[in-house]
Amino acid sequence: MASTDRRRPYLRIAEDIRRDIASGRYAVGERLPVARELAERYGVAMMTIGNALAVLRDEGLIETRQGAGSFVSRTPDDETAGPTPGEHSEEFRIISEQLSEIRQHMQKLTVRLDELDARTRPDQAEK
Repeated sequence: MASTDRRRPYLRIAEDIRRDIASGRYAVGERLPVARELAERYGVAMMTIGNALAVLRDEGLIETRQGAGSFVSRTPDDETAGPTPGEHSEEFRIISEQLSEIRQHMQKLTVRLDELDARTRPDQAEK
C-alpha cells in the first residue's frame, strides 16, 4: 500500500484483498487469513480489519461464518453471482440505509481508535 494513498486504512486493505481475490491468490471457496493475522500483516487494529471485511461482504466477495472465518464467495469480475438491483424489499432498503449510517459512525470511531493506538504504542513513545 502506498504511503501517499489518502483513503482510509480499511478501504486500502479492502482494495488489497479484493486485488488478491481477483488475481487468484484467494480462490472462490477458500478461507481468508483470520482477522488477527490480517491486523498484524497490515499493522492496524482488529476493528479496521473488520471494516475492510465488511466492505468485501457488502460487495458479495466474501461471506463470514461465525466461528469458521471469512470465505471467498466470488471474484470481483463475476457479475452473475451478485444480486440483481431492485430485487430487495422496502424493508431491506430502510435497514440497509440504517446499517450504512451505523457503518459510517463505526468508521469514524475506528479512525479515532487507530490514531489513539498509534499515539499510545510503546515503540512510538520513544521517537
